[in-house]
Amino acid sequence: MPHAAAATPQLLRRVNAQAVLRHIRGADVATGTELMALTGLTRASVIAVCEDLISRGWIVEQDQPTDPGNPRKGRPARRFAFNREAGFVLGLDIGAATTTAAVADLRGTVIGRSSGSFRAADIPAQERIGVVDLACRQALEAAGADPGRVLAVGAGIAAPVDRDGNVLVTQRFWSLFDVGLRSALKELHGWTVLLENDANLAALGERWRGSGVGVDDLVVLLAGERLGAGVMESGRLLHGRGGAAGEMGYLDMVEGVGSSDGIAALVRQWSAAGGGPSAGGPASAPRVFADAAAGDAASLAILDRISERMARVIASIASLINPEQVVIGGAVAESAGALLPGITALLPRFTATPPRVTVSPLGDAIVTAGAVRHALDYVEAHALELVLPA
Repeated sequence: MPHAAAATPQLLRRVNAQAVLRHIRGADVATGTELMALTGLTRASVIAVCEDLISRGWIVEQDQPTDPGNPRKGRPARRFAFNREAGFVLGLDIGAATTTAAVADLRGTVIGRSSGSFRAADIPAQERIGVVDLACRQALEAAGADPGRVLAVGAGIAAPVDRDGNVLVTQRFWSLFDVGLRSALKELHGWTVLLENDANLAALGERWRGSGVGVDDLVVLLAGERLGAGVMESGRLLHGRGGAAGEMGYLDMVEGVGSSDGIAALVRQWSAAGGGPSAGGPASAPRVFADAAAGDAASLAILDRISERMARVIASIASLINPEQVVIGGAVAESAGALLPGITALLPRFTATPPRVTVSPLGDAIVTAGAVRHALDYVEAHALELVLPA
């Protein structure tokens, strides 16, 4: 049996630094004594690591709080804080029609945002990259952040992406997103771009800051124009061989469903076919569901049809994956709460393992939230390898 490699001083220093940085990042302020208790390191080791992290720019030393009425004797405890402005990350949501860029500090607080539109879904790759790049630069300008201080970019696209960041191009629509974004933004700005499927990033965002906080077995359904799922099992994203885990094309074969059309698309289709809204104007999920709440018969019929259809969709997911929670997300989530009573009531008819169903509070920011989280995960994992800008 091969022997494990001996721990070298360099490896021990790295492990100690990662432990200290992780605890400081999770606290507002940490003292040397607190870090000793959390890491099991000696005071000398803690202070040496903190001095190194200060010199690298990852943490700062805080001044002692003053309290004239309670003077303290002896040497005051040194206090350390994570430097949330040591750099920035970008989170991108790149759809067929629009793109949104969000700039966040290293605590994940979004401080700048910008959006742009593509003139058509099948525009040339360089034009698509140009629109994305402009949105990034405008978001950075709004945040007052220099492009040279971006440490990582998380980017969600409406196509499957494998574990290595390669786009699956077996469908023409998916191929529209295979534009060389990673290499282009690397050449333009030197940025590390982490490409991922948009529904997968929605799952990361929901588990981080949505209704699925702390849930390890979670599915997020982006349910606007077309249905797509991000799946987390035991706290990790599922990709599948080519990144297509969570693609919903199989719904064509599910009884009572028949397609992967999303809630917004179904409302338009069924309204045009003769039901709601009661007054003139374009049909939309918020409008039809509001009419249903007011008692409009045609809108109530649409609400019931969509509730049953979504119950069948969620039941199929529950039967295959058995998640604890399924979240309806995306721009349609704001109005999708009207569907929950019907879905919850119907689920036991279709599956023996009904999950808890919620709607996301993140709205149309769900993908950018996950993209920011994805970029932060990269920064945290590679902190000791990254050279922070001055």
